[in-house]
Amino acid sequence: MPAPARTPHTRRAAVVTAAAALAGSLAAPALAAAPDHGRGRPPLRRAHAHNDYEHPHPLTDALGHGFGSVEADIWLVDGRLLVAHDEAELDPARTLEALYLDPLLRRVRAQHGRVYRGHRLSLQLLIDIKTAGGPAYRELSRRLRRYRSMLSVCVGGHVHAGAVTAVVSGDRGAREPMEAETVRHAFYDGRLGDLGGPAPASLAPLISDNWTLHFGWRGVGPMPPAERAELRRITAAAHAEGRRVRWWATPDLPGPAREAVWRELLAAGVDYLNTDDLAGLEAFLRAAR
Repeated sequence: MPAPARTPHTRRAAVVTAAAALAGSLAAPALAAAPDHGRGRPPLRRAHAHNDYEHPHPLTDALGHGFGSVEADIWLVDGRLLVAHDEAELDPARTLEALYLDPLLRRVRAQHGRVYRGHRLSLQLLIDIKTAGGPAYRELSRRLRRYRSMLSVCVGGHVHAGAVTAVVSGDRGAREPMEAETVRHAFYDGRLGDLGGPAPASLAPLISDNWTLHFGWRGVGPMPPAERAELRRITAAAHAEGRRVRWWATPDLPGPAREAVWRELLAAGVDYLNTDDLAGLEAFLRAAR
């Protein structure tokens, strides 16, 4: 009799179970200390570390460059929230708590309630759900409550800022359980369709979308005036509703085209510039000040 087909969930569980057998009860492996490139400089509120967990030192590399936002992809597997981009990379030691929540809590406690000592910036932790959004968010919400001392919270529609603001992206199934909560320690990453819609900024303070779906310009030659006007219209509309703006899939190879796009984003007032190149964006933003 043939063996039963394995679902994506059982494949993920098998990966995690096998890795756990090798890892035993060990905690996440210690990483060498990341260099603090931005020591003594103000943090960069508009810098977003795309797929931050793929850097040699997740979180700490981005903080060393002064970034104001970091992104972690999560998978719900057997009750654990594992950080990885692809299913094949799942590792039971790389949990959201081990890579992000625990080190952030230690840092905030050591720095008197701040991620960056002496600066009131609330670090955005963008959590991109890769599995079904409803179950993953419910587990995430339960776990975030343990870290409520450092997190921004929404109570009855009123937001109280903390040292870290968790914003949930990825699978859209997270929205319904989020909207049902009267006390939330996370917020929703909206899309352009949410502009002018019923979701208040207290639920969806961020609007993110794919640059290539809305703009043909990739940084070569001048930006077409109609596209520049549209970019500024979208940004102004979001800001009028109390929301921030981020575009993903913008050019990210070093060179004039990337810098041209970054300059237009800054000029339009876009809140977060998306990159995998931490040093490149830090250098650009500090030179642009």
